[in-house]
Amino acid sequence: MLRTSRRIRVCDRRLDQQERTEKHLETSGLDFNDFVKDLKRAFAVDPNEVFVVETTDRTILDFHKFEELQDGSTLYLLQHEHQALPVAAEERITFTPHYDTLIRGGMYEYYASQGQAPLAYTLAELIDNALSATAKNKGQRTIEIRVLNDRTVGKPAIVVLDNGCGMTSKQLNNWAVYRLSKFTKESSTFASDKEVYVRPEHVPRSLNSDISYFGVGGKQAVFYIGDSARMISKPVGSPDVHELVLSKEEFERKEKNKEEIFSGVILNRKPGDSSHIKNNDERLLQNLITEEHGKESFTAVVITGVQSEHITFLTERFDVVTRELAHIYHYYIHGVNGNVRNKSSSNSDDLKIDIHVTLREKPPKYPRAIHLREVEDDMQTLYINAAADTFEFRASTAADNFTIEGIIRYHPFLYDKETYPKCPDASQEAPDDDDDDDDESGFIDQARAKRPIFECFWNGRLIPYTTVSEFDWCSPNKGAKVPAECYSRLSGVLFTDDRFKVTTNKLTFTDLELKLKNKDTIYTTVVNGQKSSKRANIDKEFTQWLQNCHEKFDKQVKFIGYQGTMGEDLLTKKMQRPCAMFSSIEWDGKTYKTGQLVKSLGTKPVFYGTIVRFLLHGIYDGDVFATGGQVEVIREPKALYSTTKIIPIAKIDRNATDEAIKKNIENDLAKLPQSLKVVWPEGNEWPQDAVCPAGTTLGPIKIEILNGKGESISSMPLAGQGKGPALNMQIRIVQHDRGKDNEIFSVVAKGRPKQGYWFTRKENLTQLGKYTLSLNTVMKDNDAPVVGGIQLPNFTLKFTIKEGDAQSFITGRVSPSVRVGVPFNIPLQFKDLYGHLTAPPPKLLPVLECSGLDVKYETVDSYENTFTIKNVTVKGKILQNKSYDLKVTMSGLKTDTQTVMISLHPGNPHSLHVMPEEEPVKVENRNPVAFSVEILDEAGNITAHPRQIVHCKVEELPPVTVDCSNTGAGQLTTKPINLKIIDGQPQVRKAHFEIPSQRHVASVIRELKVNPSTRVTMMEVYSADADKLVLRNNDKINWVVGGVLENLFYRLYDEAGSEVTVSAEIASMIKVSWMADVDLEDLIQGKLPDIQVPTRVKEEHVFQVSYHDQSVSVSFTITPHPDEPTRLKVTLPQSTVRLGEVLPGNINLEPVDQYDNVTKTLSPTCVRDMSVEAEGLDKSSIIFTWQECSSSVAVTGVRFNSGPLGHREMCFKYATFVERIKIEVTAGVPAELKLISGPEQPLQLFSDHSIPEPFLVQLYDEWGNPSPDKRVVVQLRSPSTLKVTAAVMSQPVNAQGKASFTVKSVSGPKGCYKLQFTGFFNKKPIPGPSVNLTIIPDRSKPVKLSAEYDSNVKFLAGGIFPVFSVTVVSEEGSPITTFNPTAVSMFLWHGVSSGGTPPPTVTELKCSKPMEHDKDGRFYFRDEQIPEHAGPHVIQFSLRETKLLFSDQIPITVVANQPVKLGPDSQPQTPVVSNSKDITSRTLVENMTLRIMDSHGNPAGQDLNGRVSVSIKCTNGDKSKSLPLFAGKIHTFRLDLVEGKAHVTRLAIMENSPGQNGSAYTLLFQPEVPNVPTPLSPFELQFHFYNDAENQMKMSALSKKKDELTVAISAHEDKQAKLKKQLDSVTSQLLEHSKKENNLRNKLNRRNMTITQPVSSQTIDTLINKKREEVDKIRNSRRSCSISENFMLQPDVLGTVGHLAFVEDDTAAWVISWHIRGYMDCIITKTKEAAERIHRETQGRQQVMALDSVFVPPGNRPLPHIRNGRPLFDPHGNPVYARELLICPNDQESCGIVFKNFLGETILIDDLQSANSYRRAVVQNKSPCPTILTRQGDKIDGKGVFGGAQNKAPHTPTWPLFGAPYHTLTRDIELLQQYQLAVRKREDAEKERNDLLKSLNSPEMKMKNQEMEKKKKLLEDIEKQLASTPVTPVKRGAVDAGEPSGIVTKRARERST
Repeated sequence: MLRTSRRIRVCDRRLDQQERTEKHLETSGLDFNDFVKDLKRAFAVDPNEVFVVETTDRTILDFHKFEELQDGSTLYLLQHEHQALPVAAEERITFTPHYDTLIRGGMYEYYASQGQAPLAYTLAELIDNALSATAKNKGQRTIEIRVLNDRTVGKPAIVVLDNGCGMTSKQLNNWAVYRLSKFTKESSTFASDKEVYVRPEHVPRSLNSDISYFGVGGKQAVFYIGDSARMISKPVGSPDVHELVLSKEEFERKEKNKEEIFSGVILNRKPGDSSHIKNNDERLLQNLITEEHGKESFTAVVITGVQSEHITFLTERFDVVTRELAHIYHYYIHGVNGNVRNKSSSNSDDLKIDIHVTLREKPPKYPRAIHLREVEDDMQTLYINAAADTFEFRASTAADNFTIEGIIRYHPFLYDKETYPKCPDASQEAPDDDDDDDDESGFIDQARAKRPIFECFWNGRLIPYTTVSEFDWCSPNKGAKVPAECYSRLSGVLFTDDRFKVTTNKLTFTDLELKLKNKDTIYTTVVNGQKSSKRANIDKEFTQWLQNCHEKFDKQVKFIGYQGTMGEDLLTKKMQRPCAMFSSIEWDGKTYKTGQLVKSLGTKPVFYGTIVRFLLHGIYDGDVFATGGQVEVIREPKALYSTTKIIPIAKIDRNATDEAIKKNIENDLAKLPQSLKVVWPEGNEWPQDAVCPAGTTLGPIKIEILNGKGESISSMPLAGQGKGPALNMQIRIVQHDRGKDNEIFSVVAKGRPKQGYWFTRKENLTQLGKYTLSLNTVMKDNDAPVVGGIQLPNFTLKFTIKEGDAQSFITGRVSPSVRVGVPFNIPLQFKDLYGHLTAPPPKLLPVLECSGLDVKYETVDSYENTFTIKNVTVKGKILQNKSYDLKVTMSGLKTDTQTVMISLHPGNPHSLHVMPEEEPVKVENRNPVAFSVEILDEAGNITAHPRQIVHCKVEELPPVTVDCSNTGAGQLTTKPINLKIIDGQPQVRKAHFEIPSQRHVASVIRELKVNPSTRVTMMEVYSADADKLVLRNNDKINWVVGGVLENLFYRLYDEAGSEVTVSAEIASMIKVSWMADVDLEDLIQGKLPDIQVPTRVKEEHVFQVSYHDQSVSVSFTITPHPDEPTRLKVTLPQSTVRLGEVLPGNINLEPVDQYDNVTKTLSPTCVRDMSVEAEGLDKSSIIFTWQECSSSVAVTGVRFNSGPLGHREMCFKYATFVERIKIEVTAGVPAELKLISGPEQPLQLFSDHSIPEPFLVQLYDEWGNPSPDKRVVVQLRSPSTLKVTAAVMSQPVNAQGKASFTVKSVSGPKGCYKLQFTGFFNKKPIPGPSVNLTIIPDRSKPVKLSAEYDSNVKFLAGGIFPVFSVTVVSEEGSPITTFNPTAVSMFLWHGVSSGGTPPPTVTELKCSKPMEHDKDGRFYFRDEQIPEHAGPHVIQFSLRETKLLFSDQIPITVVANQPVKLGPDSQPQTPVVSNSKDITSRTLVENMTLRIMDSHGNPAGQDLNGRVSVSIKCTNGDKSKSLPLFAGKIHTFRLDLVEGKAHVTRLAIMENSPGQNGSAYTLLFQPEVPNVPTPLSPFELQFHFYNDAENQMKMSALSKKKDELTVAISAHEDKQAKLKKQLDSVTSQLLEHSKKENNLRNKLNRRNMTITQPVSSQTIDTLINKKREEVDKIRNSRRSCSISENFMLQPDVLGTVGHLAFVEDDTAAWVISWHIRGYMDCIITKTKEAAERIHRETQGRQQVMALDSVFVPPGNRPLPHIRNGRPLFDPHGNPVYARELLICPNDQESCGIVFKNFLGETILIDDLQSANSYRRAVVQNKSPCPTILTRQGDKIDGKGVFGGAQNKAPHTPTWPLFGAPYHTLTRDIELLQQYQLAVRKREDAEKERNDLLKSLNSPEMKMKNQEMEKKKKLLEDIEKQLASTPVTPVKRGAVDAGEPSGIVTKRARERST
């Protein structure tokens, strides 16, 4: 094997060695001692001399450090550890760029810099390194930038100097390596001393100084500025200074000479040693090196060869560079709050950072120097000091675990300018053009224009080329309550840490804006440094903040009464879009409203008009302030001008008075038309409401138009001189008919000067009704009757047209169907000449005629316009299908005859006609009789009427009916007549016919004659044997069993007693009950078939012979009796008998005949001759007993004492009879229970798990036979501390004597238990087996929720809860970290602890998203709001898994917050008082208690005392009003405030109190409490004052009603708002739950679990149960570890090795288990003490291992074929570390140590050939190869040995195997449970939303809304009544008040004198 060379360079720097002695020593194959020997020999070190060997980093070399030395390392030979170097020593280094250059170069460089060579940003790269170097300084941190442009000391140079920690030679070497970032660089020469990068803790604004980052910026900066960089550094604790020079010239030289480019020399020297500086141009270096003395540590970067343009820029724009640097490091310099000028001290003192920039130029120019802290014009300073207020927020997301701090500042508009800062370097903007007054519409981005809001800082320093314009929630949006220009007054800052990537030059963020605009980013407000609890309302809070800023700081016009956005059709071309409309403004202390009259100022011409609305550019939704706007005005009077003007608000003349404006408008109005003059030239004037007959003439009419001065005009006046538009006269006649107006005439007449307007005659008014004649003045151009909103004059005449005299008549409606003799009426109507109905003439007599019929009428009747001929009758014979013409004649009329067509029908019933008409009617007995009936009217016509039913009643028969309602006729058929015929003589009966519904119709009676019947009526059955047996009906006959009754015959007789001859037809109707088919020929001969007698005794049979339908029949009964005995019958009481028991009951012995009928032939003495034999039968107890009652023998005492179970044959003998019978012998009495199958023992399982294999117990008797006695009940019993759930806990045994128990769940604390099976027979126990059971704790099963919080904190109402930390505790007692935070909830409700589950209606709060420093396994609830209502509350936490798990309830007391106001216990009604002697009329308040409260209305001043000052003030602030006085003539009085409470018994005004009648005043209760942190707000109560009691009572009632309405409306609106807010919240939740459901469904789909839609919670339950069944199946049937867990319950026990992990692949599990088979049963403990305890308990038989005594190297090395991240060769066989195939479900870290200790670097490969090839390739690459296992069971140990039995795993395992995993299914179950929870939440949200929508849209709610609208209108009316005082206001002064006081009294005296 080749040995690798390792040459070490040793520099002898002992103090007595003045010469530089350096030697290279070969150290390969040497240990430290050998090296020391060679060193002594090489440098001739005296044996007694003391020396040390150190690295250039001053690390003393020892055995371990020597092994880690690399080839080419440099060492010092020194006399002692801290010896200074007498001369400088050079150290050869290489700085080849790190491989990061390749793999990450494009990642950052893709985002290129956007700037144009910004020099300040380049210098910032060097300041970044200095900040990082000084981060750990305990004192002042100083960074100095020296710009040297003085040729007297050398060439131009830039020096960056800091007092940081410095760099060792190794660190300096690392600095030279390009792209070697802080994450990959090594801080020491030795790997064992390597420091791992640790991200600093979060600090405000991320000012962590951790900004030297990529290993790129410093090198890019120095070579951007100049050609050469000299790094000089002294590390802390080192006596040496390390110096490295990199130069462009040297790189080019090495490239030219083909030398190693990336190599160099670090010069290690003592401080102040400048002997190596030889060049005069480098004199500045000598001065710099001289400063090194006395410095503990430092770093200086000296850049030479500076480009001329950079020096020029630095000297000419020195202030620009320093200002930009002050901007970049603003917060490092000034602290977290920035440069706040008005603060007494800077908050940057804690940082102690001083950045000093100096510029030295050639004399006589003076050096310039500035501390960046002194810069006052950097942009951040300008932003901070120009802001009026700030809004702080944070942005975060759980996915990336990032947090961004943000600040938004507001720069207000002050009077006439914006205060938003301008950049000092920006060019001057062009002045604005003059505004066009007619097109003023506000401002657009006048503050920051198009500049973005946010500058972005990364780890505290500015990233200049990344800005963020805005977020959705801080950008103008539709419906905003503030003007759009307010959004242009914002500036802001975003602070991030290194979780966001920036480019290597730190000019641009790569992912900031992308993450900020991610939908999962959460924005929360920050108040006093703490996050707000209202996360979801940042847009609302920001808008509220912006609105407050606008209202508080901007000095502008207030626009009030938002009316919406102006439509496009209303906008002019010059107007900006969109444009909002408002109803009023407040400007300079005045209010202008819609409808108000105004005068213009500065317009041409000046005009007067009415305000229509105010306009403001932008989108708004309420009142808003703005810097300008417009007003829309309609010119007045509208009739003259009819134009609308839009002018700037500034052009309203604020000095014009209402009187002057109105007077001007009224003068113009007098020129307009005012009235009409109507004249009737012919004198036929129609008065108002005239009534005229149809056809009366109307007209002619003349009309004149008069103006306000009474002058006749025919045209409109102009605004100036001359005539205006002409006027016409519109004449309309309108008829009003049934609510509709029909225009029957309309014409527009043109006027002539001095002649007016004319309307000609109108003669066609013939339509009846009401009419209106309208004369309307209209404009000639458009016929408009209104001009400018003013109605032109008009005249209206109303009249009525009525009907004329009668000239003709018409017949009214007569029914076309007329009945004979039935009276009817004929109505008539009369008409005038125009066809209008009119009154009939008097004394009219009608004449009626009809051909062939007799027509008559009784009388006539006349009423108004109707004439009726009454009671007309028509009689006669009706012809079929013929109509008749009835003529009506009225003489004396112009048209006197009309014809009415009628159809005549039969009349009412009159008589009944019955057929046949013969008398009597003959009928044969037993037959029915039929009749025909007809119903006739009085003319003999057949008539049909309703309920025309004819009844027929025959004696001794039921009545029959027929319905003749439809036809008038019908058929009647009676039931068959069945009379008893005597001597064959006929019988006589009567039939009676009638119509019950027509009593006036006479009934009819007919006589019937009934003759005898000729049908068969009797039968006789007889025997033709010698005995001539006649069988009568119901006879009984005895006969021998099995015999035959033969020769039977029958005869038939009729009703007269004569025999009937049997014909074939009659014979076919003969039936016999004992035979189905009978020979017809025999029946014709009268012969019946033979009867077979039954074979069983006592089985009587009934036999019958019948004719036809059995109406004629003969029945008889045959009773059989037994024959002679043939055998002995044995009857057992039961077929079985238990072994050892006596057969219960008697065995019966009796003789029977051939058909088994008992013969009863035994005698009492027969018992002596009887015997019985059987196997195992105990004959001693058998007894034969005679039974007299049954003539039989009973056998008792039968018992079997031995023999097998089963059937036994018993043989009974008597005389010649022998009878054998079998009886089954069964098991004996149950005696014990045995367990015949069940799960393998010892039985171990988790709590709440099932026992998959059932327990099967068997019942046995005392002989050991299985006993199937179902009366035995088996019970499964368990200890009280163990809950066992089975399908059945108690059950009888089955038919085989077995009982099966399937345990579905076992629940209980960990420990050992015993399950007991016990049988019970007749309440007596039967002993059974017991099963030992061990419950082991389940680490994944939650059993408890543990909550932690600061219990000392006070819960202030409306405040923020402390952070609650909830831990899910497993059965083992360890925390469970696998639950999703959404599964944990916090419940909060008002009340006391119930001890169980929360009540149904509680507030549910969700778990906060995890933060960076949260502890694993804990769920946090942060920033939750404390209830606003003080009192007892309860908090409880829950975990939603398969079932709900609740924590203990935590009772808390919410206490009142800080006192802020004074308020009453309940709001009193608005008082109304008057000047009255009655105290009740003067009472303001009565029995009112005032308390000091917090902002939520909770009593908060129990420890405060003081006074309450009560006074009266004017409500509207009008100080000129006189104020009422309290009783006692006082203005103010005070109440005592004790323990935060003051009570007012009665407060009233004095009699005849001053005050203005009808005015409203305010009662002011001002608290006076000392030592309160903030002033307390007073309580104000408005009241109304009146001079008289009547007004007071009226207004008091109104005030009371107003208060009631206000409360009702407020409550309704609150409810509506709450419902709508709840609907919005539920809708948002529904969307969120639906989104989460979709995400989880997608996850399930990716795991091949397709969820069909729609889905329900029950469907998911089914899927979860299936998955659990699969888990149980895997646990029970697949590979599992067979080692018992006997020590799992003990403390600090991790478990058995075989149970700590699972292996998915079977072959891998087989070979790995075999490889460590000796350790598979090893118990792993967490502590040495636990291991020793188990060792003692098992007396050393159990192997154990303690984790705290095991060390494994940290980290995971790559496989041997991978080096430096690259494969050395392409391996075959899929090599993998064996330990990586192990799946550890619990405590992965500890299990990782266990298996890394047992398996080490063992590799698993597919086959042996691949394993050998792999090992050879590894060794050839000079690397050791660990043990290799193959999936075929082979092993190659670490020494390369393979083969043999010891290196081959047997195919049949005899050792324990690792179990198969089921965690994939467990994860599926978890996902399904999460999905089920999401579905339930979505369903609940859907239901809740539907319920809310249903409630909002319900009829009850609509009725309630309508009711509220009515109440609002009523409230408006009441408020108007209260505002308008019905009496004249009278001021009452103190003169009227009796004894006045104060100044008023003196004035009274003066007046009196």
